[in-house]
Amino acid sequence: MTELINGPDWHPKRPQTTPPPLSCDTHAHLYGPFERFPIDPAKSNGPDTSYEQYKEMLDVLGIERAVLVQARDYGGIDPVTVDAILKSAGRVRGVAAMSREALKKNLNFLIDNNFCGVRLSSFSPGAVRLDELETIAPLIKEIGWVVLIHLTDVEELVDLAPRVRSLSANILFDHLGRVRTRDGMESPGFQALLALLRETDHCWAKICSWYRLSSAGAPYEDMTPFAQSLIETRPDRLVWGTNWPHPNSAVPIPNDGDLLDQFMDWAGNPQTQRQVLVDNPAYLFGFNDTAIKGAWF
Repeated sequence: MTELINGPDWHPKRPQTTPPPLSCDTHAHLYGPFERFPIDPAKSNGPDTSYEQYKEMLDVLGIERAVLVQARDYGGIDPVTVDAILKSAGRVRGVAAMSREALKKNLNFLIDNNFCGVRLSSFSPGAVRLDELETIAPLIKEIGWVVLIHLTDVEELVDLAPRVRSLSANILFDHLGRVRTRDGMESPGFQALLALLRETDHCWAKICSWYRLSSAGAPYEDMTPFAQSLIETRPDRLVWGTNWPHPNSAVPIPNDGDLLDQFMDWAGNPQTQRQVLVDNPAYLFGFNDTAIKGAWF
């Protein structure tokens, strides 16, 4: 592992435009608190952050739902994410990171505890790799979950796209497919992502972490054409995420309120904002209105 650990801006700004009720952050990680959940640096690392700190940030932003993506390799159940889900009164769901064999072994527990997907990655050390896609996708389809795909580079989509087209499970690409501004709008990989969104109904993309993909740095205006192209192509197949607590970033960490404001500007109108922040994640991750009554914890 590198020495990068990072952490969020602990003073998130209130967004200039209030997000609609039941908005969802579809991409965050929890690593701690380490005193309860000791970390093994050989399997991953990140800032010592708690569910309570994450919730405080969401409260400032006006976000009422969340999807936590397993941050470390536990070889099975992620106790940090389970703990947060149990505290959340139905407002938080989880994405596991495990092989098909481990998934089948733990499936009943995961379903009972509000997990809703599994992540495959070509990027993260020790992650379940994309060669398991065709093996795991039928099970994910059967149980109504989503396969989250975490790429190293957008150009992987050129070879991956035909494989994804042959599947019927919902497939969600992290971090705008990992397109960087240096790749350019006409990048074959980015064009493959747009084609998947345009030509299928089971492919989705996540507008998230663009601060790490920008060549220009804050305020990341060079990422605007990519985000707006996704929104124009298929607003009904997009979700949004914070990437809180912004682990292992080689660039300065932005304020989460600023990032939400930028997304709201990109979305442009209340209908699209609601579609991406509320309706799409409610459908894709299986939220329902009756599950969120009561306090967060």
